[in-house]
Amino acid sequence: MADAAPVLICAGDALKERGLAVRFKARVGGETRPAFVVRYQGRAYGWVNACRHLPLELDLVDGRVFDLDGDYLVCSAHGALYAPDSGLCVAGPCAGASLTPLAVHENDAGVYHLPENHTLTTDAT
Repeated sequence: MADAAPVLICAGDALKERGLAVRFKARVGGETRPAFVVRYQGRAYGWVNACRHLPLELDLVDGRVFDLDGDYLVCSAHGALYAPDSGLCVAGPCAGASLTPLAVHENDAGVYHLPENHTLTTDAT
């Protein structure tokens, strides 16, 4: 099977440090799932948008996934707190579980989702 092409999510400047997430759809395990990408400590991180306690999207208001201090991703339904860089739930009903990560890549052209069957090479976007 040929590699799936990277999918453009957004321009790099659309992601503000600890700001609003950019939502998109991703194919995960053969299903289309809601997803988001955020910028944390200068790097883009992609996650399936589903709390590990119950499979509800983290953001009640589109893109608002950071807590008020910008330190953790927070589930608006349950209050679960997740580390933005590892996805580990550090507090709440699913402590110890982790968000499902998505491979993302950033270059001068933008932020891309790398589908499950994509192999990143040095000349890829």
